[in-house]
Amino acid sequence: MAAPRAGPGARLLQRLSRSFYDVEAALGWAERLRRARLQRLNANQVYLRDTYGPDVAAAAFTLSLGGGVRYEGQQRWLRPEGRWHPRVLQLRGVPVLGLDLSGCPVTYSGLENLLPLARLQELALCGCAHVDDWAVARLRALAASLRALSLARCPRVTERGLATLHHFRELRYLDVSGLTVPSPGLVRILLEEMLPRCHIVGMELEHHPPHHADNMDGSGPPY
Repeated sequence: MAAPRAGPGARLLQRLSRSFYDVEAALGWAERLRRARLQRLNANQVYLRDTYGPDVAAAAFTLSLGGGVRYEGQQRWLRPEGRWHPRVLQLRGVPVLGLDLSGCPVTYSGLENLLPLARLQELALCGCAHVDDWAVARLRALAASLRALSLARCPRVTERGLATLHHFRELRYLDVSGLTVPSPGLVRILLEEMLPRCHIVGMELEHHPPHHADNMDGSGPPY
């Protein structure tokens, strides 16, 4: 006797089941591609650092992510022309003083390209979706020179990452506006105690944060 044919409802469920697994496989593949691309973007610029020095490597890395670079003796920020700027090699030997990576896909691994900078004074990481507490802790290598730091609107930075900033004794400007932390007023007080000489923006006790620029605009350091 022939097996009974599946009814319309059963056939529909079978098609939906196959479609579900097809979509699930496609989403998994897309996620793997996204992670691979993020890893490539944050690759360690070993060749550039060994060949041209840490400033060229850090500048090239920042520009490749769409960020900005400011050199010693210059007020204007260098922005990428495509994914590069021809002046990077021309400025070889000139210290990098500022990096603006606001909104860029920089990760914990990618920060390795910035850590050898001995003269870096300004670093903007506003709205960086992949910057977390571990990444903030890794910035300790820049504590001796860094004077301005923006972590505004970094969704993965919490009070645990901010607690590691006590090493930054030279810091004069810190933007922590838009961070999601419990008891922001208390966190602000703790930051002021840790960094008594630093102007802190964000987490005001009155809950009315002052207006401030998202990115450093080249008009001079904000301290």
